[in-house]
Amino acid sequence: MNTFASTSSLNAPLRPDAWYRRMLGDGTTIIVAILAVLTVIFAATQSDALSASVLTDILNNSLPLALAAAGGTLVVLTRGFDLSVAGVVSLTNVLVAVHGGDGPLGALEGAAIAVAAGALVGAINGYLVAYWNLQSIALTLATMIVCSGVTLLILDAPGGNVSDFMTYTMTDRLGKIVPVALVVAVCVYLLWRALRRTDWGVGLYATGADETAAVLAGVPVRRVKLIAYILAGVCYGLAGFMLTALTSTGTPNAGEPYLLLVFAAIALGGTSFAGGRGGVAGSMLGALTLTLLQKVLFSTGVSSFYTGIFQGVVMIAAVVVAVFFARVSTRGEVHA
Repeated sequence: MNTFASTSSLNAPLRPDAWYRRMLGDGTTIIVAILAVLTVIFAATQSDALSASVLTDILNNSLPLALAAAGGTLVVLTRGFDLSVAGVVSLTNVLVAVHGGDGPLGALEGAAIAVAAGALVGAINGYLVAYWNLQSIALTLATMIVCSGVTLLILDAPGGNVSDFMTYTMTDRLGKIVPVALVVAVCVYLLWRALRRTDWGVGLYATGADETAAVLAGVPVRRVKLIAYILAGVCYGLAGFMLTALTSTGTPNAGEPYLLLVFAAIALGGTSFAGGRGGVAGSMLGALTLTLLQKVLFSTGVSSFYTGIFQGVVMIAAVVVAVFFARVSTRGEVHA
């Protein structure tokens, strides 16, 4: 018997009265609404807000955070926390800046280095959490510190040699129309959609919702967690790679801001820190929201000192609304 028979439920048709409950219970709906409001405000306060150059700039600035948030979401779905994101982003940033070559092959080499480093850290985290039952917070805090130390050994001050191809091409628009950042984000989302419908994807949600029940149902929980941490590390590596292209330099502490912003994006995107509910799409949109919010505050003349306050208020509001709608959705299912 297939222990992942529930995969078919992902494609099950909605009951006539269920569509609105799924919409209300989906955190992505809320973050899209917030994005729409911010876009209207931004367009009203800045004349070229919807120009290709400005939109490309916003996408470029939000992509590293979006990739990191996508990785963090995979771990949160298992009811874990991965604090190593800051260390991995810093580590891969300096690795690419120091060892990346010129031209397309150099960029490919840099991406391979970033992915390999991120996957290695993710594999260590995943193995120790899944098979040694270590607490994810304590372990990933330790690996973050180790990564930060290794980063300083590689590059103790901002520098490195980032090729013009990475700096200009990776942050440009394909055919002068479609931003490269958008292409990367869409590819990550499509990969997530494909993975979500696999046995591993179903097991990921089952593990986060109720690990004991998942084990009894035959879900290979340890393997599910291990893969989640490895894929998270890959996403952090890609975030570091794109950050290098964006900043054109390697900075030993480049990943520090991501330690809090990643979890803010995850919360904004509607993923539950209790595990088993949410998804990558919402977290990536949450990262875009945080970036756009900064642009809106700047365009309206609000001091940068207030940015953190506004980000926190928006995050709290989004979480409160998400909890409210989730309860409405659940109540509707009970009385349906």
